Amino acid sequence: MKFLSKTVLILGAVAMIACGDKKEEKEDKITIGDGTSPQSQTEAATDKSASEMNSSDEDVVEVTIEGNDQMRFNKDEIKVKAGQTVRLTLKHVGEMEKTVMGHNWVLLTQGTVINEFGQKAVQAKDNDYIPEGTDAVIAHTKMIGGGEEVTIEFEAPEAGEYDFICSFPGHYSVMKGKFIVE
Repeated sequence: MKFLSKTVLILGAVAMIACGDKKEEKEDKITIGDGTSPQSQTEAATDKSASEMNSSDEDVVEVTIEGNDQMRFNKDEIKVKAGQTVRLTLKHVGEMEKTVMGHNWVLLTQGTVINEFGQKAVQAKDNDYIPEGTDAVIAHTKMIGGGEEVTIEFEAPEAGEYDFICSFPGHYSVMKGKFIVE
C-alpha cells in the first residue's frame, strides 16, 4: 500500500512538472512585432488575429488603444517604424456618452505645446475638439462615446518622438502618451 501511494505521488509530480514545462515553453514563444518583445497571452491572440487578417500587407502595423470612464488610455507609449502604415483602433471601454466622457486620439506634431493645443481644442466642440486650420495635428480619430470604437489609417511620420492626447476638454492633461517612431 505504501509503495502504491508513493508511486502515485511520484507519477503525479512528474505529470505536473511535465505540464508545467510545456506551459513555460509556450509562454516563452509569445512575442510582438519583430519577435523580440514578450507580451501577455491576450495581446498575443489579438496581434495574431490582426496579423493573420493583414498578412499580405507587411508594412501595416495594427495598434489598438482603449480609453475608459476614468479618463485613462490603457497605453502611454506606442512604437512604430518610420513610413509604416498605422491602422489605429480607438475603443471606448467605458459606458458614458460622448457628450459627457468622449474620447478621441490625436497625434501631435513635434514641438506642439500640449496645454496650448488643449486650450484651443476646447473652442472646437463642433469639430470633435480639433481646432480648425491647425497644423499641429498629424492624425486623429473622431470623438466617440462609451461602447464605441473607431479605426483610422495613416503613415507614420519621420523618426522621432511625438505626443498623443485625447483633446476632449480637460482630458489632455492625463490622457496622453508618446508615439515613438524608429
